[in-house]
Amino acid sequence: MLSRVADSCFWLSRYIERAESSSRILDVNMQLVLDFEALNYSDSNLQWIPILATLEDQELFHQLHEKTTGDAVMEFITFEKSNPGSILASVTHARENARTVREQISSEMWERLNRLYLYLQSPDARASHRESPIGFYRALVENLHSFQGITDATMTHGEGWQFLQVGKFLERADSASRVLDFKYHVLLPQDEKVGGNIDVTQWLAVLRSCSAMEAYFKLSHGRVTSWEVAEFLILHDSFPRSIRFCVDALDSALHRISGTDRGHFENEAERLSGLLRSNLDFANISSIFKTGLHQYLEESRNRLGGISNALAETYCR
Repeated sequence: MLSRVADSCFWLSRYIERAESSSRILDVNMQLVLDFEALNYSDSNLQWIPILATLEDQELFHQLHEKTTGDAVMEFITFEKSNPGSILASVTHARENARTVREQISSEMWERLNRLYLYLQSPDARASHRESPIGFYRALVENLHSFQGITDATMTHGEGWQFLQVGKFLERADSASRVLDFKYHVLLPQDEKVGGNIDVTQWLAVLRSCSAMEAYFKLSHGRVTSWEVAEFLILHDSFPRSIRFCVDALDSALHRISGTDRGHFENEAERLSGLLRSNLDFANISSIFKTGLHQYLEESRNRLGGISNALAETYCR
């Protein structure tokens, strides 16, 4: 496979996953604001500040907006063309990468992505967002889920598809890490004890941001604690949005691309993915909290970045 094709497949998938993650986070935060208003929480606008930090968009946002309000944050993360991490920018970048590999992807994939791109560029998208932001973001998530399903159902599962898997699971692991890290490290309960209504509501929002609430409650029997939520989102081996599951899928895709047996490595990307996979396979939540959850998640993100860089060096130069 040509290096440009591998690179485009990788980034196409990353941008799709990024757009879906941002859409879900904004949907969940809208619900969180409503929950806090019901709890008589003092200032609902404060709940929009962590979204910018989670997505690492604070500096550019403050260059464009004087105040942090819900409307400003949603506009910035959804439609702002100068924000490279916005949903519109992510879908635009995904479409451009898809355009360069039209011979690799199916016509159904292209048509779905192109329709979504044209919709987000149209006045209808802004009108739908003004009328019902929650409905708008849920429709976006459904469209992006549909694209993933179309991809799996209509594209040959060869090298191109494997690069799509690498991009998807690498981006998904990074997103889960950021959402979990920011809640634990920054969103501590204000004027309330840990385990109080606000704390529990925030942890529920973390689960919803990772589409994990129903799966979590099937195992936790109704308990919501930082310890158990972190364990589920980091170490669960069969939940498709846990960091462990994503890294395992990422490592598997890398080995299918090279044809190397798992447990061995042919290049630096495989070596780094194998190290991270082994760390997650043998970690437990007690050791993670003893080390420090923030430190552990930050190190995991650094390792994911290292895998991405090594992948580019190996296949995309």
